[in-house]
Amino acid sequence: MKVLTPPFPALPDAELRYLPGFLTPAEATRLMALFLETLPWRQDPITVFGKTYPQPRLTALYGDGGKSYGYSGIRMHPLPFTPELSRLKADVEAVSGERFSTCLLNLYRDGQDSNGWHADNEKELGTNPAIASLSLGDVRWFHLKHRGDKAHSYKIALEPGSLLLMGGSMQHHWVHQVPKTRREVGPRINLTFRKIL
Repeated sequence: MKVLTPPFPALPDAELRYLPGFLTPAEATRLMALFLETLPWRQDPITVFGKTYPQPRLTALYGDGGKSYGYSGIRMHPLPFTPELSRLKADVEAVSGERFSTCLLNLYRDGQDSNGWHADNEKELGTNPAIASLSLGDVRWFHLKHRGDKAHSYKIALEPGSLLLMGGSMQHHWVHQVPKTRREVGPRINLTFRKIL
């Protein structure tokens, strides 16, 4: 698995941009503390290959219009955007050129919290969805690989305050994960902005 560092090369069947320093270090630190303390984090049961267990991370969902979001047998109903989340959404929209309706937040409490191989290709996201992922807290590796070409397998160190933009047909041809790690790592939050149709 090759390490990707900015500027990223062109990848097949994908649009991928990484913006380190999207937030200042002070702002990233402030928001991490605020979200850790104030958001109503939940841990839903998840069913994979017929077995049900607690999802290995905590989540929260915010959105416009009350449209629910489902994945892996979980159905979430959004809370209204807070002023902080609305401001972040507007800033992300300004640099991405996209419009988002929903923000799914993930809290990885330590290195044992993770997210397995998947694509953000649920029906309610439509064709060729744009996904914007904003990272706060400790650095975690983000893995991605092409479904049909094993030569394209990469990892990215997602830094606090960075923004990762995925678009084009990427969710149809690639999968990604945040793997477990034995390294000593503190909490990480990522905010994934998306549009629910």
